Amino acid sequence: MMEERGFEPNIVAYSTVIDCLCKNGLLNEALDLFSEVKVKGIRPNTVSYNCLIHAMCNLGQQKETTRLLNEMVDNNISCDIVTYNVLIDAHCKEGMISEAIEILDTMRKHGIEPNVITYNICIDACCKEGMLAEAKDIVDTMIKQGIEPDVVTYSVLVDGHCLQNQMDKAKSVFQLMIEKGCAPDIHSCNIMINGYCKAKRLDEATELFDELAQNGQNSDTVTYNTLMQGMCRLGRVSTACKLLRTMLASGPVPNLVTCSILLDGLCKSGKLEEALKLFQAIQKSRLEVDIVFYNILIDGLCKAGNIETGKELFHELFVNGLKPDVYTYSIMINRFCTEGLPDEACQLFRSMEENDCLPDSFCYNIMIRGFLRNSYTSKATQLLKEMVSKGFSADISTATLFMDLILRSNNKSILI
Repeated sequence: MMEERGFEPNIVAYSTVIDCLCKNGLLNEALDLFSEVKVKGIRPNTVSYNCLIHAMCNLGQQKETTRLLNEMVDNNISCDIVTYNVLIDAHCKEGMISEAIEILDTMRKHGIEPNVITYNICIDACCKEGMLAEAKDIVDTMIKQGIEPDVVTYSVLVDGHCLQNQMDKAKSVFQLMIEKGCAPDIHSCNIMINGYCKAKRLDEATELFDELAQNGQNSDTVTYNTLMQGMCRLGRVSTACKLLRTMLASGPVPNLVTCSILLDGLCKSGKLEEALKLFQAIQKSRLEVDIVFYNILIDGLCKAGNIETGKELFHELFVNGLKPDVYTYSIMINRFCTEGLPDEACQLFRSMEENDCLPDSFCYNIMIRGFLRNSYTSKATQLLKEMVSKGFSADISTATLFMDLILRSNNKSILI
């Protein structure tokens, strides 16, 4: 349009469009436009290269990234802090932390000082790999360089300790953040609550949740979901239901994750009537029920021995335009076998391919164990051979059942 009106776009205009294309996943189109820029004799700048490098790094195209970096050097276009941060982040995500540190040293040699974002990227990578001592060393270096840790730095350190189940150390870092005048944001608090929940320190998680409200800080959906998950894991489903009511009254709008957590908690605690009511309420709401919800409920019903209702839900899937996945089939097949119905289980197993759902190793093993436990030895052996021909192998439970069978019958030719 600019060209039609007699205006020739400059590199700033082109870089803006290239950035937009990259952020929308249209890397090939961005590269085509970049080539057009060069053909027109317009000199690309650092920004245009950064956009492409960032997109390539996100897609794991390291060779192409290296090619562009070499092209920058050849054209005497300097890398800036953004270029280096993108490269360091890409290496960290690939688990190449030592290489990322080398890039950090290289940027210093070229007269570009790392900023808080650079350091946070490296600290985060170390924490995720459990390298907390190394993360602390980077923080010390950062402070010596006159760069104060920000809320992201502290949050990353808290998360690192939580991942190692070092909740007391995580709490110390969290308190230090407050003492340094760096107010925790909702993300920092969610990390702490999640850590407490995973460490089964639910009272402390609830205490921090209550403090948020007292301090006038709004909890988000992640906060509620995390706390509900922790409650359900410890069997405190009634408390989780109360929290949902609080959420509905004054909190953020529950999402699919909220409902799936509660549905799973109700099923695992044997409260199937309440689970069915919740499921029906979700269906009537604006939320779009997917296969995950059906799997949770079908699994709960089958484990409680209510296979008929489980079957009804299974058939309801097709009516509602959904398709069972391999996990749905595995649940039903396993229950049929447990109920002494291996023929029905086999019929369902064989129908999978017709419904564009190929059995995986887990599903094969369930069916084979079902045959063995129902004394269908010949069919179990045939299916084992079929499974192996598909590139799968028997798991420890299936192998143990076969070994027991061989030892009882003293017949090693069973598997031949």
